[in-house]
Amino acid sequence: MKKYKPKSGEKIERHEEEIPPKVELPFEFSPEHYPVLLQEVLGAFYPLRHKSELSYFDGTFGRGGHYMAMKFAYPQMKATVMDQDLTAIAYAQTRFPTEVEKGQLKVIHGNFSQFSEHNLNNFDMMLLDLGVSSPQLDQGERGFSFYNDGPLDMRMNQQQGLTAEVLINTASEDELIRIFKEYGEVYRPSRVVRAIVNDRKTKAFQTTSALAGLIERVDGWQVKGHHPATKYFMALRLAVNSELEVVAESLPKMIRALNPGGRLAVISFHSLEDRIVKNIFRASEDMGRTVTKKVIVPTQEECDRNSRSRSAKLRIFERSAQDEQGKL
Repeated sequence: MKKYKPKSGEKIERHEEEIPPKVELPFEFSPEHYPVLLQEVLGAFYPLRHKSELSYFDGTFGRGGHYMAMKFAYPQMKATVMDQDLTAIAYAQTRFPTEVEKGQLKVIHGNFSQFSEHNLNNFDMMLLDLGVSSPQLDQGERGFSFYNDGPLDMRMNQQQGLTAEVLINTASEDELIRIFKEYGEVYRPSRVVRAIVNDRKTKAFQTTSALAGLIERVDGWQVKGHHPATKYFMALRLAVNSELEVVAESLPKMIRALNPGGRLAVISFHSLEDRIVKNIFRASEDMGRTVTKKVIVPTQEECDRNSRSRSAKLRIFERSAQDEQGKL
């Protein structure tokens, strides 16, 4: 897409963002469950604070950290939250029964890509926090982390059929190379893939420790403090859950679901995810604008408090206030 160049003498509208004040919350989060880029997310919706009614959509509810803070900062909002993790849905229903009963909170099990199937639209504030939640990483039985031994599962939605175990034991050598190159950005995965294909003939890979051990043995520690299995596990997780495809498919629909003047905030943790978000926001400039020129990243203070936030990136899209949804 070519960048628009103004004609000589043409006036260009400038958007000056008001710097939002820090929100002092009356509650605290445990370090392992602290929501990523929390103050930045709350600030993303600051221009909407004066509206008497606000509708909020959270497509990745997790343990509700962002929701709780949003509820305090914008008490006039009504929320709809989704998560494909059954544990997260059960938590939402047991942790916020009063809000559910009063109609202030609607809880839906499913991937955020399915939000349009539930006739969800006309939102002022929308949030996606992509990637794996801390509870998912910490629970060995979910199979997301090589630091906690468990089955090779990696499913965000426990009801889907494909697992990392199925993928690693049945995919062809060429397919595994493609997955690790494309999703994990592993430069040369061939040696590891050949070892996987050879070893699985004798015994199928069933645990995270077995796969991580093979990768460590074949690739070795190339970078101090960076486990050699990191990119391979990330690639498997992205492939099992079709995460990049889901983001690419969902964002245009979510932009169209915004009210005029509404905002969509997306937190990504992977360079490929962030690239998709950036490109879709740019391609949607006929409906609005990207709020900040540069991507928003965590402060050093947040990275020190929560090392998992280091790779987080936040981008915000604002639907044009003059946009009429009926024309779309």
